[in-house]
Amino acid sequence: MFEKRKLLMKTAYEKAKKELNRTKTSDVSVMTFLSLELEAHFGTSKDVRTFVRYHKRLLKDNKDYDIDEITLDQLSWYVGYKNFENFCENYSFEKDKGDTKIQLKIDHDEESLSEKLSKIIINITNTPVFNVPQMAKNGMGIGMLALVLFTGLSYGGNGNVSDNGNKCMYWDGDEYKLTSCNDKNPKHQLLPVDTVKLKYFKKITKPDTLNVDNSLGNIYYSKYNNEVEFFTMDGINPNTGKSLKDATEHMLTKYAGNYVE
Repeated sequence: MFEKRKLLMKTAYEKAKKELNRTKTSDVSVMTFLSLELEAHFGTSKDVRTFVRYHKRLLKDNKDYDIDEITLDQLSWYVGYKNFENFCENYSFEKDKGDTKIQLKIDHDEESLSEKLSKIIINITNTPVFNVPQMAKNGMGIGMLALVLFTGLSYGGNGNVSDNGNKCMYWDGDEYKLTSCNDKNPKHQLLPVDTVKLKYFKKITKPDTLNVDNSLGNIYYSKYNNEVEFFTMDGINPNTGKSLKDATEHMLTKYAGNYVE
């Protein structure tokens, strides 16, 4: 997922820089603007130093760097998508060539070059849709196809998010539940479905079963109004909106089960 994280970070950075609209900008000023935009919308965001670190590692150093799923979803929202999965599936690049508009679309699978190329869909406004494999059959070599791909990757842009009426979820207090996007229950705050959170993100309702041996490094917590809640994944506590932290030995010993020698 390195390339997709890198592409998302590049797109978010460029949009923030454009919206900041200053003659001279630094990475810190751009990331400050980005962090504030996310915090204004979601109520919480990574700090400026974290975003600067993401940008430096992924774009300047060209090295992989892990970004948590909540932040990936927030950045995807900022550049016009429902979540990171939607960004990976629908991100596209457009290039105008006279009266012809070419759109390159790549799905989220990261495989070999030829396999990636086979998944590119090109839409031209004055001809029917055709795909890259057909172009290859018509005599265009892999080198030229790679050039097309490279050219497309040099252009930013947002895709149109299509609404899937059957894939939403809501937080029921302990875990996410799958529901229709047409769910009218006023108590359900609908979110685009995230299959990872749906399956793995849960509140631990029996913290007395936790101890240092079985939970240290695996469990996360938040403390709000002197109430501590434990969760199975990192992210944000849906009940309070607070960021989760790694459950330390102290937190497990004091608020969960007893320390096991």
